[in-house]
Amino acid sequence: MSIQWFPGHMHKARLEMMEVMGQIDIVIEVVDARIPYSSENPFASKLRDGKPLIKVLNKCDLADNAVVAQWQEYLDQQQGISSLAITANEPSQVAKILELCRKLVPHRDQPGKDIRALIMGIPNVGKSTIINILAGRIIAKTGNEPAVTKRQQRINLKNGIVLCDTPGVLWPKVHNENSGYRLAITGAIKDTAFEYEDIASYASEYFLKAYPDMIQARYKIKEMPENDWELVEAIGNVRGFKRAGGRVDMHKTCEILLHEFRQGTIGKICLETPEMAIAEQLIVDAKLEQEALEGKVKKKKPKKKRRG
Repeated sequence: MSIQWFPGHMHKARLEMMEVMGQIDIVIEVVDARIPYSSENPFASKLRDGKPLIKVLNKCDLADNAVVAQWQEYLDQQQGISSLAITANEPSQVAKILELCRKLVPHRDQPGKDIRALIMGIPNVGKSTIINILAGRIIAKTGNEPAVTKRQQRINLKNGIVLCDTPGVLWPKVHNENSGYRLAITGAIKDTAFEYEDIASYASEYFLKAYPDMIQARYKIKEMPENDWELVEAIGNVRGFKRAGGRVDMHKTCEILLHEFRQGTIGKICLETPEMAIAEQLIVDAKLEQEALEGKVKKKKPKKKRRG
């Protein structure tokens, strides 16, 4: 299933970021620690044009610590990228972003000069909360839903760093179907853009494979099912979500499963690993290459000559 969500203000935000980039010293991209690959914007690598990039893995309090460590090791090996795992619930962790900015652009960390940083991230990743903590006051709107910030703004932190804030930006087409599902599961895409049952089915299949013990303990399931829908039904039975006739209310059960994952009540879970990302990106690259070839072939088709 293809999940797309690209409101008009996101297109405008992309153009504004391109315009301001010439004045920027460093880029801060906030990603979800549970899905660092799926929540990074492909536009970021093109946008920064070789400038230092800080990958802030936010919500690490909800993510599997071991997998987050794998992601940091993987990201830190990439040219010009430094990673930082934080939770916005801890202001002392958020403050480390500024420390890293100064370390990566020391030539700007001088009296009379400001480090100009562009901060970006997909919707609902916690970017606005981070900005408010850095500023020490309410600057950016926050909300537990995507697309709260709608316009770009400059924020002088009055400590030698100026932030350029941007709206949460997705991209016009999510080429990796797995990423589309993960974005929906974590709440980066509005719930009205997909069917709960479809997303919960994907999540359940992954939970069974990667975190069966955690699921079993949370929902007190005596014998773990073999597939996704059996798991959803088992959870519905345990919780007593029944319709008339004694059938499990699958929709309500799917809603509960997704909400409890997002809140972290199931446990600390990551939905992807670096190995998964590398394998999926190879598939995406091949797909894009094929689409590009097909596009060239269509352009080369000769026009039919008119008779007459």
